[in-house]
Amino acid sequence: MKKYKIIPIFVPHSGCPHCCSFCNQRHITGQHSETTPAAAQSVIEKYLSTIDSEKNHVEVAFYGGSFTAIDINKQNALLDVALQYKKQGKIHGIRLSTRPDCITVEILENLKARGVTEIELGVQSMRDVILKKNNRGHTAEHVINSVALIKKYDFEIGLQMMVGLIGDSKEDVIYTTHEITRLKPDFVRIYPTLVFKNTKLHELYLKGEYTPLTVEQAVEICASALKIFNDNNIKVIRLGLLLDGEDAKNNYVAGPYYPRFSEVVRSRVFNVS
Repeated sequence: MKKYKIIPIFVPHSGCPHCCSFCNQRHITGQHSETTPAAAQSVIEKYLSTIDSEKNHVEVAFYGGSFTAIDINKQNALLDVALQYKKQGKIHGIRLSTRPDCITVEILENLKARGVTEIELGVQSMRDVILKKNNRGHTAEHVINSVALIKKYDFEIGLQMMVGLIGDSKEDVIYTTHEITRLKPDFVRIYPTLVFKNTKLHELYLKGEYTPLTVEQAVEICASALKIFNDNNIKVIRLGLLLDGEDAKNNYVAGPYYPRFSEVVRSRVFNVS
């Protein structure tokens, strides 16, 4: 079986119509400038110089922003770069991440025509009250409708959820886990909420109005969610956020960050009743 190799191209904050409580993508990714087609091509070439496309399943992934909210011409310019490599057989898939309220028939038809194979949606919570408190700008209904539409167009679909958001509780997380399970995504990512500088969470944290989860609390909650997904044969491909680069590390303020977070949660899940 071929190994999966991902070529990540970060599009920080591009197109995003909201400023979520937890978000400062420029610091998380360490990238501050706009991603151009030339920059995307440079990244792809760099990665391909070290990857054997015949022995590996290679995908280009556009991460970090609300990709389908970007100006359509910019979307297509970036996708067309990746599509050329796909046509040449040098990569085998194109994936992107976006918001649940930025999915339409027209958008999906355009993505399909440009070789996109996989879409990830930032769900974060299926409780509308939690989404509102964290300024997500979408509802649980947006998630349900978008997932149904994406499946209709036969894309692989991944859903991202967060634990420890403003107003969040373990009961809310378990509710979100069950609701996501009902949607039957191909995979899930689970991220504990971290506090970064220049975010609403940072302001609330400094005022004493937001208390992040401890590592132990996050492990316990994520283990409960992971067990539910495991029991329903839904893959969890990521547990915890990696702080890559000095910029991300320097702007991290508080919250359950632990380099071996995924390992600890996966070990703990066997002890969850």
